[in-house]
Amino acid sequence: MCLGIPGQVVEIVDDTNSIAKVVVSGVKRHVSIALVRPEGISPGDWVLIHVGFAMSKIDEHEAHETMKALYSMGDIFSDELKMLHQSQIE
Repeated sequence: MCLGIPGQVVEIVDDTNSIAKVVVSGVKRHVSIALVRPEGISPGDWVLIHVGFAMSKIDEHEAHETMKALYSMGDIFSDELKMLHQSQIE
């Protein structure tokens, strides 16, 4: 199952190719922010991530509410988090 997971942008690592370092549930990952660039994106912003792409910009409240809903899924989300932690970049 694939889930859209909230993450917070911490750094734009490749401006030319629209790549940002994003913290997702405590895990740092590089994700494409190309789809949300027209909205304006900078460190501190929250995005909804799916398969390595920031699909939409969200506010912090929505990010926290989404995480609560995902955690309520139990093992399905726990399994996703395990895979996510195995892919940490640093």
